Amino acid sequence: MLLSLALIFLSGMAFGKLFDRFRLPKLLGMLLTGILLGPYVLNLLDPVILDASKDLRQIALIIILTRAGLSLDIKDLKRVGRPAILLCFVPAVFEILGMLILAPKLLGLSLLDAAIMGTVVAAVSPAVVVPRMLALMENGYGKTKSIPQMIMAGASVDDVFVIVLFTAFTGLAQNGAITPTHLLTIPTAIVFGLVGGVIAGLLLSLLFTKLHIRDTDKVIIIISVSFLLVTLEHVMSGIIGFSGLLAVMALGASIQQKKSEVAKRLSGKFSKLWVGAEVLLFVLVGATVNIGYALDAGVLSVILIAGVILFRMAGVFVSLINTNLNYKERVFTAFAYMPKATVQAAIGGLPLAMGLYCGDIVLTVAVMSIIITAPIGAILIDKSYKHLLSKEDAVTKNREKVLP
Repeated sequence: MLLSLALIFLSGMAFGKLFDRFRLPKLLGMLLTGILLGPYVLNLLDPVILDASKDLRQIALIIILTRAGLSLDIKDLKRVGRPAILLCFVPAVFEILGMLILAPKLLGLSLLDAAIMGTVVAAVSPAVVVPRMLALMENGYGKTKSIPQMIMAGASVDDVFVIVLFTAFTGLAQNGAITPTHLLTIPTAIVFGLVGGVIAGLLLSLLFTKLHIRDTDKVIIIISVSFLLVTLEHVMSGIIGFSGLLAVMALGASIQQKKSEVAKRLSGKFSKLWVGAEVLLFVLVGATVNIGYALDAGVLSVILIAGVILFRMAGVFVSLINTNLNYKERVFTAFAYMPKATVQAAIGGLPLAMGLYCGDIVLTVAVMSIIITAPIGAILIDKSYKHLLSKEDAVTKNREKVLP
């Protein structure tokens, strides 16, 4: 296990640095590292690491979403208003509709199988998007119109919406019906996730006010509470849903509202934790990629992914109707909603494990969506933000930080 961790961090960092030298996203090098080290190519990783991969990836997500919450000013989000809410579900709905239209024609799937595939592919990747939006906020790009904040919030809720729909459609495939419980889980997961996170954040803010606690200890406390919130998501079932990752982000935002100076210091510490967590996350995501499925996918799967991405981008533009964003800023938002990785790696193989007829092809398209959209989406964000977003005058004097 220790050898596997050494290979993950040393190889992941080396490949990430190499790709960065060629002006390509570091995550592409990390994904490639995972593919090479994983069970489908060189098979150098300990099975214990692979068994724990889901939990380790979730820890990395918790770190970056907590940092996002600590950097998220609710006032900025309120100023955005309606489009921030629409971006939580409209692009995903458009992408699923695109899958319902294109998948039966291109791959011969039934509408239900296409719906299942659509919910697997439709989720945007917070692990790719959130660090980039944080870097833009620190550098002042798009901050005047709160574009990075809007994208971060929308990307986090987008995953909740899509995963609940995935559960509903797979339940229909197995049991022949979608129960009212499935549909009610969506609003309750969002509402209770936000409320739970806010309450936890307020209680921690009170604790940090009453007691003198070192910042390092505060980080440990916040991470531990975040683990409890995510665990609560797995405990709660039935009609009452709970989004643990959304609660984690709300926790950080609540602390930012109550103790902004503390939040700023803690955000810096979480950014240091992300240096290692990022490598672990993307190398392990790469390790889940079965290159054999990707090679067997064929041109039709690639065309399908490109087609549904266009539907998703149309959904972004619809969400931004009647806003103060100009055309360039809307194009950038559409680019930011492209990358897919973590959710597809987590649930792409579930239909196959459930014994569903569409399992093989769903896994294949999920793998292809990671390989295609994660690097392309990251490249588009990294290469276009200076040209598509305006920069605050007050920030221009500061030295820009390199996008992760």
